[in-house]
Amino acid sequence: MDKKLYATHMATLRQRYDSILEETGFDTLNVLSGRPKVQFLDDNYYPFRVNPQFKALVPVTDNPHSWVIYRRGQKPKLLFYRPVDFWHYVPPAPQTFWSDEYEIELLSKPDEAKQFLDASNAAFIGETDGVEDWSIGTANPEELLARLHWARAYKTPYEMTCLREANRIAVRAHRAAVAAFRDGASEFEINLAYLNAAGQGENQMPYGNIVGLNEHAAILHYTHLSTERLPEAERRSFLIDAGADCNGFCADITRSYAYRDGEYAELVAAMHEKEQELVAGLKPGVPYPDLHRDCHQKIGELLEQFGVIKCSAGAAAESGLTATFMPHGLGHFLGLQVHDVGGHQSAPEGGTTPPPEKYPFLRTTRIVEANQVFTIEPGLYFIDSLLGDLKDTGLAAEVHWDKVEELRPFGGVRIEDNVVVHEDRVENMTRDCYGE
Repeated sequence: MDKKLYATHMATLRQRYDSILEETGFDTLNVLSGRPKVQFLDDNYYPFRVNPQFKALVPVTDNPHSWVIYRRGQKPKLLFYRPVDFWHYVPPAPQTFWSDEYEIELLSKPDEAKQFLDASNAAFIGETDGVEDWSIGTANPEELLARLHWARAYKTPYEMTCLREANRIAVRAHRAAVAAFRDGASEFEINLAYLNAAGQGENQMPYGNIVGLNEHAAILHYTHLSTERLPEAERRSFLIDAGADCNGFCADITRSYAYRDGEYAELVAAMHEKEQELVAGLKPGVPYPDLHRDCHQKIGELLEQFGVIKCSAGAAAESGLTATFMPHGLGHFLGLQVHDVGGHQSAPEGGTTPPPEKYPFLRTTRIVEANQVFTIEPGLYFIDSLLGDLKDTGLAAEVHWDKVEELRPFGGVRIEDNVVVHEDRVENMTRDCYGE
């Protein structure tokens, strides 16, 4: 990573943080990376997940007991934990593209941080477990967090570079996964192929990989990973929703594949077209819920095209019939977290704009602006429980149930890209990596 690019990024962050601290009346911000958690009735630890507001300030994702002390108008101080420990890996003292931007102090014990912390006119961000009695300042003040979350929606060139690299890694791994699917691998084996190609382990992945064959593609967050290899005659469909990490920034990509030619393969191809139409509509000034409504119109068009419904696409979207087949939101902010913060926020100082009552699972209600990064992920599924509910309504008469039964063994289809909104164009990071 380029040092100058990171220095420019830090200059932008420091302007943001100085302004936010002044607006909220604080001089100092103390941010803890987090502390490991012991598993219940055990002496092993849960996988460590860093405080996202810590990695917003420094690209360190795997080192607990570390701190960033940010004082308004000053170079940030990093308290970097390096214990004397023969049981676990001890990271080296930072000497990398970002280290010149911090005053770095090395800690050999967690309690050594106390001597550097100042609670006077200070705010603390993080989990308070284990530091309740420390002088850390006001814990997680609501307006300060709101302003930080709002600002994170606008990505710097460095952050966009990290997101592009995360996409590059993920696309490489997606290609390995689909090759394993074509070779008859089990879900578990496909996931191993993905991790190997990404060069990242399960604990580094930004979320649990969704790897579903056949009907499992209808389970939106399916992570069971069956070890069963299917006979070739039983291989029908494959859905993979999996990402990667670069300096704490996430990729979140979904693709669906047919094992052989036929109607499901045509449905996948048609969904790719609809998804790219939705990406093209992502422009500054557009309310994100309007894109979601447009998505339901397009899902209705697919349902009509493939003979699943009797009514028109517009009628299906208006009546709510399409929600049975696409129950989730069109997409979300993407960045340091997969479902990045601030999607429902109505102003920098706080407040929320809830999703429309008709679409309760929509994660973003903001007006689209330049330098924001989104996922766009329309889907169409045959989910037993939702289909069962639909049969008990008056809309059941609008469905060709024989066609539903033909497509139900394929589970569903979802296509998801990661997109940067610029003032004058939309950058599809995912398809750029695929060369599409």
